[in-house]
Amino acid sequence: MRPPPSSPSPSPSPSLWRDTDFRRLWAGQTASQLGEHTALVVLPLFAVLTLDAGAGQLGVLRAVGQAPILLLSLLAGAWVDRWRVRTVMVLTDAARAVALGAAAVAGLLGLLGLPALFVVAFTVGALSVLFDVAYQASLVRMVRRDQLVRGNSALEGSRSAAQIGGPALGGALVSLLSAPVAAAAGALFFAVSFVSLRRIRRPESVPERVAPVPERPEHAAPVRGRIREGLRFVAGNAWLRAVCLASAAFQLSFAATMTVYLLFLPRELHLTGATVGLALAATGPGALLGSVLAARLPGRLGHGVVLVSAAVLGNGALLCVPALHGSSTVAILALLAVNFVFGTFSQLVNVTVMSVRQAVTPDGMQGRAAATITFVGMGFTPLGSLLGGLLAQEWGLRTGLLVTAAGMMLSPVLMAASPLARLGRVLPGPAGGAAGPGRT
Repeated sequence: MRPPPSSPSPSPSPSLWRDTDFRRLWAGQTASQLGEHTALVVLPLFAVLTLDAGAGQLGVLRAVGQAPILLLSLLAGAWVDRWRVRTVMVLTDAARAVALGAAAVAGLLGLLGLPALFVVAFTVGALSVLFDVAYQASLVRMVRRDQLVRGNSALEGSRSAAQIGGPALGGALVSLLSAPVAAAAGALFFAVSFVSLRRIRRPESVPERVAPVPERPEHAAPVRGRIREGLRFVAGNAWLRAVCLASAAFQLSFAATMTVYLLFLPRELHLTGATVGLALAATGPGALLGSVLAARLPGRLGHGVVLVSAAVLGNGALLCVPALHGSSTVAILALLAVNFVFGTFSQLVNVTVMSVRQAVTPDGMQGRAAATITFVGMGFTPLGSLLGGLLAQEWGLRTGLLVTAAGMMLSPVLMAASPLARLGRVLPGPAGGAAGPGRT
């Protein structure tokens, strides 16, 4: 009698770059990120340089664009769990292309005032919330578990590249040509993403529709029940609660800082739109370096040490900006260095936090946990933008920037006082043990 066959050894994971559908996802996501980062610079510069918006008006514009994060994040997380994510991504790309294209045409005709710009900012922001939640869930439904790290690395790399190219391109187009042309470039990127994502042919399953859990009423209940389940899970997890608090403190202060920052560069340092775009783009190479460091440092030094120290270094770098004067070469080089350092350590924090969230969250809760953390953390950005505009208006640009940048240091303080600071080189799993295979 023959012995039973031994279990076959797992086959080596094929290269993702040989997968046509993954290449289309990567290309579409890259183009979409370029469109988004271009728009994030073009719309405020349009308001400041073309419509002569004041500090308060710029704060309102940024708050309007960020309000969908607060209004839609939880709903987006629940909806995306029940939709085909590629359909969401394709439709939001098409709609963002139309919105920015309409803004470009109105701008060329001299019909785009601040009220219309508010509508465009809100529309693009709302669609971006849906796209971003869907894109975070897309890879899980497309590749094998042992390919997730490499897939995420590729997508994060393209996002970092967009942080380089988007602001630089947007600032250059606004400065050299016009804000409407820059808006048209953003619309073109979204159109390219639409075409690329539409060409993906792999069938996609929707987890909650394929494998419902009858004994859990939330799975059959309206969206409200699924949202509550995500909120309860995050609130009941000490690590995720700490992530929410630290993220909320950072995003509130960062939104205020960026509102003052976008006024400080052209009006206090007298930088052109192209130079502003170049300065903002310096965070991109830093983010690329931060992604590389995130693959090495937490496993060597411990996740807690990396989180706290990187947050101190990255956030602290922005405290140097209020000390800059004039548009000399030295000032511009210093600004580039500050943004590079900020990009490096901010990305190191972002990737490490994402690893913590993925490790302690069960597979069936990943989308809602991400949406809940986004809601709590990013939900404060509209208030931060309004606060930044108010401080710049009442206290002046230099003082306002110093105060808002100092506020960013609250985030590492909260992390240092939380269980996050005690995380070691091996992350806990969903049940509190070591993370198993397939987790970062």
